[in-house]
Amino acid sequence: MGRARLFATVTVALLVSACSLAPAYAPPATPVAAAFKEQGPWTPAQPADAQPRGQWWAMFSDPVLDDLEARAETANASLAAAVAAYDQARALAAQARAGLTPEIDGNASAFRQRRSDHAPLRVGGADGYSTNQIGASVAYELDLWGRLRNLASASGDRAQASAADLRSMRLSLQAEVADDYLALRGLDAQRRLLETTTVAYARALELTQIRHTGGATAGLDVARAETQLSTAKAQVADLAAQRALMEHAIAALVGESASNFSLPPVETALPQPKVAVSAPSVLLQRRPDIAAAERRAAAANADIGVARAALFPALTIDGSAGWQSAGGVNLLQAPNTVWMVGPQLVGAIFDGGRRKAGVAASRAAFEQAGANYRGVVLNAFRDVEDQMALANQLAAEAKDATDAVVSARRSVDLAQIRYRQGVATYLDVVTAQTAALIAEQASIQINTRRLQASVNLTRALGGAWS
Repeated sequence: MGRARLFATVTVALLVSACSLAPAYAPPATPVAAAFKEQGPWTPAQPADAQPRGQWWAMFSDPVLDDLEARAETANASLAAAVAAYDQARALAAQARAGLTPEIDGNASAFRQRRSDHAPLRVGGADGYSTNQIGASVAYELDLWGRLRNLASASGDRAQASAADLRSMRLSLQAEVADDYLALRGLDAQRRLLETTTVAYARALELTQIRHTGGATAGLDVARAETQLSTAKAQVADLAAQRALMEHAIAALVGESASNFSLPPVETALPQPKVAVSAPSVLLQRRPDIAAAERRAAAANADIGVARAALFPALTIDGSAGWQSAGGVNLLQAPNTVWMVGPQLVGAIFDGGRRKAGVAASRAAFEQAGANYRGVVLNAFRDVEDQMALANQLAAEAKDATDAVVSARRSVDLAQIRYRQGVATYLDVVTAQTAALIAEQASIQINTRRLQASVNLTRALGGAWS
């Protein structure tokens, strides 16, 4: 009869263990537009399995940038920390899954004991004796209410969220390396402009000094030419300082000491790339920060099941077997065999409302995770629209800036001709040259910002399409 009752208890427990107290999960509802509001010269994204996965910076066709991205992938400290966090999350998920299987432990002991002559209820027997024991024990909690499965599910969801965090960290690192490198290239372009400008200003100063010696020009014109040349040289020095700081920032990103790192200037200009833009609904699948927020919401939902399961009794099947003797004989003999097996049911009778409070806390945590998910989604759409709007406006601004450069250069040529003919003062030349320099610097800065906007748009879209 005892074995029959045990078998019946286990059978009923196995049937009940199919249930779960976690609510049915669905990603928190968030409004998604049919199309992005901003329009531009973007390339519609088409899935292509043959494309390299994630190497979106290849659109710049710059081997130096390719090398920097590869070095950052292997040596960046923040990325290494994110990898370690992901490994930890995977280990915790494996630890939680282990609770779904029985635990088997081995044990062995050898004791020598002496009983007190005045021990309570002592009736005869030796004062000293030995106890030798060897055996194994097994414990298995029947998952009646889905507590263990929800624990494993929550840990698995958090491991997936950590994997998404790692992808987000990698994408942010790639974008930061590209952004800083493009800024460095912009500074190099400005340096080339100023070096050319200082050469032109030096020639203009020399011409003015010759004219002044011949009595055709006042000393004021010479002073203006000297001021203009010195100002341009000062800007060259300032650009050198800015470039050094940007170079140091890139060194830290690629895991190098700033003292041992340098990037030689590159003379060629970078092309303005076209970024692949998909539908807004696809953004939910591509942005790693959205994926991380959604997985954390799923984990919080599973935590509700864990908290609710704590309101009900836990059923554990325990067993042990082995050999035990008082010493002096062969331990591993049939007469020394001992064993035990049976169920253990444990449930709370009074806990002061602690478990109910745990359920309420888990529900509130799920609401918080859902709100965080919706916030991440909305911010992601705003991020894309921001970068598209910025890139669109910068493209229009770049055209006007180019026109301004052409007009400014023509003004310089005309002013210099009039100055040589003696119908204009050197102030007209200085004014035209200053306007031309400002226009060309603005054009370089706008083109650099356009390149950086393409990087930020790619990051906002979740990386390269593949």
